[in-house]
Amino acid sequence: MHGGGIIRVFLIIAAISLLLDWYVFNGLRTFTLDWQSTRWRQVVTLGYLLISIGVTALFILGFGSFSTAKGMTPFHEWVLSFFITFFVTKLIFVLILLLGDIGRFFYGIVNNIIKPKDKIIEPFFPARRKFISEIAILTAAIPFTGFLYAMFKGKYDYKVHRTTLYFNDLPEAFDGFTITQLSDIHSGSFDNTEAMQRGIDLAKAQKSDLFVFTGDLVNNAAWEIEPYIKNFGQLKAPYGQFSILGNHDYGDYIEWVSEAEKAANLDKLKQHHKELGYRLLLDENVEIEKNGQKISLIGVQNWGKGFIQIGDLDKALRGVDKDAFKILLSHDPSHWEEKVRYNPTTIHLTLAGHTHGAQFGVEVAGFRWSPVQYRYVDWAGLVNEKNRYLYVNRGFGFLAFSGRLGIWPEITVITLKKGNAKDDKSEI
Repeated sequence: MHGGGIIRVFLIIAAISLLLDWYVFNGLRTFTLDWQSTRWRQVVTLGYLLISIGVTALFILGFGSFSTAKGMTPFHEWVLSFFITFFVTKLIFVLILLLGDIGRFFYGIVNNIIKPKDKIIEPFFPARRKFISEIAILTAAIPFTGFLYAMFKGKYDYKVHRTTLYFNDLPEAFDGFTITQLSDIHSGSFDNTEAMQRGIDLAKAQKSDLFVFTGDLVNNAAWEIEPYIKNFGQLKAPYGQFSILGNHDYGDYIEWVSEAEKAANLDKLKQHHKELGYRLLLDENVEIEKNGQKISLIGVQNWGKGFIQIGDLDKALRGVDKDAFKILLSHDPSHWEEKVRYNPTTIHLTLAGHTHGAQFGVEVAGFRWSPVQYRYVDWAGLVNEKNRYLYVNRGFGFLAFSGRLGIWPEITVITLKKGNAKDDKSEI
């Protein structure tokens, strides 16, 4: 989007936000109307306006001036997150007030138009009742506190998801073989190295046989991972560390001085994978050998529906025995949906990421919901299509919104077992 278009978008957002502020301000005036202290009424009403309008102004100034060459920094993500928090909170507040105002409107119709002729005329639009404002405040407090929790706690509240999968044709030597998967580190978003290290320590504590990373090491630029190379370089496994690229790793979402600069950035990022101790798989495969038996690990570049599509599965499968047990690393789950699950070559297990589970949703007692499900059929956890499995990691990091609520950052541990698929199980 060109500069003029961005400015128009910001102005529209600001206008909507200010309109909501006006509505909320009037609701707070109703809430404080019977307070004896004029000072406290002003603290609540005017204080709200100053804070909310200040957040909107900071959002406009911050995003109107940030350098597209660097992309979104943690500062911009915090500004965006506070703006979203206030915007959603105001919207909920206004919706409750609006319902009350609609009720007042129809009350006025009933009492002044369809009234008995001898009835005393009442105001057509009765005054807003305080309890409506109280309900609006209590309801709006739920998303407000939820978003704050997501920003200050939830985004580093790492969860280990364990899944055991059974395959009849798994080589016996790999019975009980474990894989730790991370995805979507998005290192350019981190703002608390100590909290991030707790997630790395949790991944290390799994002591898996194999470590894999399924893309989006950075938000946009190779330099973003540089402060954390020693941290993520701690992830080691007896049978190696392997990685692939995600859509953000190619630098497609920021402006570069030239194509040569963009290509140099990608080359530098590939070098960083080496420095991390990860073997980057670019449409290729390797054999993992244990006790004289082997499985094939395959890695493709990004292929996503609506995103960059350069991953070449056929190239990656070259040289792989058709009867080999195969594990595929592919960043975007839509690749599995479109190209893998019905492929003539059986790929037993695909490990993906990309969706983040939208960083927001509900996963309780078997019930799952996230807005990302309206974009992706398979967006988190395990999927089985005739014993061809897809596991979608919810992501280790975060992007744009500096928080997570309900969909917590994930460390995946998969155990391969020889046996009947009906015994598959997952747990947190």
